[in-house]
Amino acid sequence: MIASALLGLVIGSFLNVVVYRLPIMMERAWRRECRAFLQLPEADDERQEPFNLMVPGSHCPHCHHAVRSYENIPVLSYLLLRGRCSQCGERISIRYPLLEVFTALISVLTVWRFGYSLETVFALIFSWSLIALSMIDFDHQLLPDSITLPLLWLGLLLSLFGFFTDSHSSILGIAAGYLSLRSVYHLFKLATGKEGMGFGDFKLLAMLGAWMGWQMLPLIILLSSVVGAVVGTLLAVFLKHGRNTPIPFGPYLAGAGWVALLFGNDLTQLYLNYAGLSH
Repeated sequence: MIASALLGLVIGSFLNVVVYRLPIMMERAWRRECRAFLQLPEADDERQEPFNLMVPGSHCPHCHHAVRSYENIPVLSYLLLRGRCSQCGERISIRYPLLEVFTALISVLTVWRFGYSLETVFALIFSWSLIALSMIDFDHQLLPDSITLPLLWLGLLLSLFGFFTDSHSSILGIAAGYLSLRSVYHLFKLATGKEGMGFGDFKLLAMLGAWMGWQMLPLIILLSSVVGAVVGTLLAVFLKHGRNTPIPFGPYLAGAGWVALLFGNDLTQLYLNYAGLSH
C-alpha cells in the first residue's frame, strides 16, 4: 500500500506533463497534416525544437527557469518552495500537487481492491489513463485516441485470458458501448440540430466495454449520467452556465468506469438485493 502510494505520486507528476503537453502535440500534428494535405509550405512557427513528453525538460512557464531534480519531487517540492518558482517567485498552480495526491489515492484504492496480483498492474494502468483522459477532456474537451484506442485493444487482449471479463462480453461491450452513445448523438442532432457530444465519448465507452463487458455498460451510463446531471445543474445555478455552454462528458464516463471496475459487481448485487431480484 505504501509502495503504491509513492508510485502514484510519481505517476501523478508524469500525468501533469501528459495533460499539459499532449494537447499541444496533437495541435501541432494537426497543423502539419493540414499543411501537407493542402500542399502549403511549412510555417516559420512550425520550425521549432522537438516538443514531446520528454523534450524539452520541465521549466517555469513565466521565466523559463529549468526545474532542477530536487525541485521536481512530487508534493514535497511544492511545499518546500511554498508554491512558487525558486527563480522568479511566480505562483505555481496548486493543481499539480493535487493531481499527484489524487493519483496516489486512486492507486492505493486500486491496490486495496485487487491485492497483490497481476490484475492490479492492469487496473493501475487503466486508472492512470482515465485520470489523464479526464483532465485533458476537462481542459480542452478532447479525448485523445492515442490513449483511448491502445486501452481498448489492451482490454480486448486481456479478455482472452479472463481478466475482468471474457472475450465474448468484451467484443459485445465494444460494439454496444460505441453504438449506444452514437445513437444518442444522432437522435439528439436530429431533434435539435446540434451535436450533443463528441466522438471521443463513443470511443471511451467502447473502451470501458472492452475492459468490463457489455454487462457493466448500464451501470456506467447510469452513474455518469446522474453525476453529469447533478454537476451540470450546480454549474447552471452557482456559476450561471448557460444551456449552450458545453460540459465535457468524458470525466463522468471515466469516473463511472473506474467505479464499475472496482465495485461494479458489488453495486449490481446491492441493487438486485434491494429490488428483490436476486436469488
